[in-house]
Amino acid sequence: MSDPLKALGRYRPYGWLATVGVILPSANTVMEPELARLAPSGVTFHGARTPVRGVPSQDSLNAMAAGTETAAEDLASAEVDLVLYGCTSGSFMTDGERLVERLHQIAGVPATTTAACVLAALRALGAQKVALATPYRQFITDGEVAWLEAEGFAVTSALGLDMGETERERRAINRIPPEVCYRLGREADRPDADVLFVSCTAMASLGVMQALERDCGKPVITSNLASAWGVMRQLGLREPMPWDCRLAELA
Repeated sequence: MSDPLKALGRYRPYGWLATVGVILPSANTVMEPELARLAPSGVTFHGARTPVRGVPSQDSLNAMAAGTETAAEDLASAEVDLVLYGCTSGSFMTDGERLVERLHQIAGVPATTTAACVLAALRALGAQKVALATPYRQFITDGEVAWLEAEGFAVTSALGLDMGETERERRAINRIPPEVCYRLGREADRPDADVLFVSCTAMASLGVMQALERDCGKPVITSNLASAWGVMRQLGLREPMPWDCRLAELA
């Protein structure tokens, strides 16, 4: 008599195409809902958190990166197919390649970061010049410009809200109205930019991304859109994303 568990061992009621473990800063309440909106049927995202304390600084970013190791251990027990570190600044202001290798070792599955997904999305769109909009403190926005330029992109403009002077203000990034994101993006855009990049996984920009693409007349990527697109590409999935935008057309 055959053992039915041989088949059931491969069964998943929801993430039958893929389950993705997402490590995000503990204060982030935006990324998970936006990833759920971007996930095609059969792909699920499962969150774990790394502690975020105090005001943004290089030390706090390093502490978040260190906290991903415990989160990766937790996600390994969920038998996810891939681990994503879902913090844009946390993955370009630290050693992203070393972090990916460490997450892979701990979880035993492929790993990536939001920063790596953003780079892949920009290159897939053929971008050479990027307009940048962020909510970050100025030193992080400056760091993002330096990172993009080191990766071969010209940054035509960089506009940040300089938020995070206090821990309460940093948590308020989750509450930035999408309409503010739209106006920030329009102000950051430049005619010679190939792509507008609205950065930060904690800023609810997905809802106005299509309006920005329409009104700016160019592709727009957000941190969460690039993350969802990037992990599906890395997993070899070609299931269409349920989102009408230029990047989703390349899935």
